[in-house]
Amino acid sequence: MSLQIKSLGLDGVLEIVPPRFEDDRGFFSETWNAQLLSEHGVMLDFVQDNHSRSTAAGVLRGLHYQLPPYAQDKLVRVVKGSIFDVAVDIRRGSPSFAHWTALRISAAKWNQVLVPRGFAHGFLTLEPDTEVVYKVTSPYSASHSRAIRFDDPDIGIIWPMNASTFQLSDNDRMAPSLETAEIFDMHGEGRI
Repeated sequence: MSLQIKSLGLDGVLEIVPPRFEDDRGFFSETWNAQLLSEHGVMLDFVQDNHSRSTAAGVLRGLHYQLPPYAQDKLVRVVKGSIFDVAVDIRRGSPSFAHWTALRISAAKWNQVLVPRGFAHGFLTLEPDTEVVYKVTSPYSASHSRAIRFDDPDIGIIWPMNASTFQLSDNDRMAPSLETAEIFDMHGEGRI
C-alpha cells in the first residue's frame, strides 16, 4: 500500500491516507513523513501536536481558526472512534468563499484531513470516547483565536446529526456569524 492523497474540492483541503503495514502483532504506520509529503507538494513545518477526547457522540468543536501571524495549517486524524470533519473557506474574495467540504475520519479508515490556513475547521464526534490528534503549523494564541457559528445559514453545513443534541462549549455556542467575524483576505493574510 502506498500513500494516498485526494483533493476534497476546496483549494488545498486534502484527504491523506498513509500506508499501514499489518501482521499478526498489530500494525505500523508513518502518519507524517515530511519528505514523502513534499514529493506531493505538501511542505509544512508543524510546531505543535494537540490531542482531544470527547466522551460522547454529538460533541461539536468548531468552527475554529487563528488570525495571522498565528494562522494554522492543520493535519487532523482520529486515533479512536470517528468524526465528521468540516473545513470552510473564510478567505474573503476567494472563488470558494463560504463553501465547505466534509469528510468522515475514523481510526478504522486511518484517513486524515489537511486543512490549510484561511479555512475554519470543526468536527462532530460520531461515537463515544472519540480521540482526535492534530498537528498545527503555529502555536495556539488566545488573542488570535476565533470561531464562527457551526449553524451559520450563509455557510449551510449539513451535519449528520440533529443539531439540537450537539454538545458545545460556551465559546462555540456564542460564536459570531461569518458575516461579522474577523477573517482572512483572498491570500489568507490580514484581518478583514
